[in-house]
Amino acid sequence: MSLSDDFRDELAQIAPVRRCCRHAEVSALFHASGAWHLRGGQVAVQLDLASSAVARRAFALLRELGVRSEIRTYRRQGFERSTRYQLHVEVDDQALIVLREAGVLSASGAPLEHPPKRVVGRSCCRAAYLRGALLGGGSLSGPRDPHLELRATGIEAARFIAELGRREEIVLRVAERRNHAVAYAKSHETIGDVLAFVGASDTALRLEEHAVIAATRSRANRLVNADGANLVRTARAAQAQLDAIRALELDTLPPSLSEIAELRLRHPSASLRELAAKVRPPITKAAAHRRLRAVVQLAEQI
Repeated sequence: MSLSDDFRDELAQIAPVRRCCRHAEVSALFHASGAWHLRGGQVAVQLDLASSAVARRAFALLRELGVRSEIRTYRRQGFERSTRYQLHVEVDDQALIVLREAGVLSASGAPLEHPPKRVVGRSCCRAAYLRGALLGGGSLSGPRDPHLELRATGIEAARFIAELGRREEIVLRVAERRNHAVAYAKSHETIGDVLAFVGASDTALRLEEHAVIAATRSRANRLVNADGANLVRTARAAQAQLDAIRALELDTLPPSLSEIAELRLRHPSASLRELAAKVRPPITKAAAHRRLRAVVQLAEQI
């Protein structure tokens, strides 16, 4: 199963307790995946959903609010031929009342692009709305290079979703596509905040665990690369020092330079710190570096 399937299944297990949260989640489901039709003078609506778990959740939620619906399946046209689930809602008097309370329909019965602010006035209702938006039209890729999207019918609806996130100190960006708009996030931290806020704690932990492992691996690689680069620089410097020492008459050098030069000849692969410890009395790494640099400069003058 994909990460999107996993997190949708996890969200589908969360049942809103308060009636206001049920209305908010229903509102998001209809705004994210609802399609309206006029048949024989009667208004009909269907929800087009990606998984059986989401379809069952939507069916149970509507039933709790007194709205009758029927689940049907179909196969998408295309390479994958994946199964999709549709909830066909009977728009009777009770359904009209619920859809108006949920901000799906206006008082006159016209579909709204997003609900009025009263539907998402509480933090719990904002979490329910975002959860419904993720169930109805959300996608999550990862855990490497994660990308979270909440699909909306238009740019104003996407901005509405981003505003809900902003009120919870979650920064979502907005983009307009050819046939729809999205509110999205790409950073591990922001995506983790969204998932934790809507209740998908298992998926959030899975992403966080991957981020920690990736950061640790990246740091280890940087250290290995740095060590390798240091070894190359040390080997090149040591070879240059050896070439310089062999071009000189060591007996003519000052005692301090002669001593460090002889140590380099005896220990061609030793580090500066190791050479400094072998001097009698021992000197610092910086002092060993200065003495060997002086030897190289004398050789360059020949």
